[in-house]
Amino acid sequence: MKQNLYEFDGSHNGTGKDINMPEENTITIQIKNDVAVVNSDEILISDTQSALDLMATVKYETDCDCIAIPKLAVAENFFILSTGLAGDVLQKFVTYRVKLAIIGDFSRYTSKPLHDFIYESNKGSHVFFTGTEAEAIAKLTGARHE
Repeated sequence: MKQNLYEFDGSHNGTGKDINMPEENTITIQIKNDVAVVNSDEILISDTQSALDLMATVKYETDCDCIAIPKLAVAENFFILSTGLAGDVLQKFVTYRVKLAIIGDFSRYTSKPLHDFIYESNKGSHVFFTGTEAEAIAKLTGARHE
């Protein structure tokens, strides 16, 4: 399995140019089977622009078009479908042909529309909600061939 490790200050993309992420945020990216596995103890996706920033940073730093991110790095209002955040953010990933897996435990959510959204997303080929990193990598690498 091909694996590289990138660690950088989230405020710069390696060229000294600002990318609108908090300076104190350190993002760790491991490349596993051509999937960028992103880890951060800070929220990385809080709105459409932060999602675009994440995509651009990962693409620039790793040249990967598949990203796995922990649920804790996604703003909680993403999981409240009535905010529209999930739809807006995920549409950007689809538009820019970047596949995304969000890793975590989604069982605590009681919203039937959210459960249906997760179920339908997991049947597709662009966005996945998984319980483990291994499952995320498997889904993303399988999705690359569709």
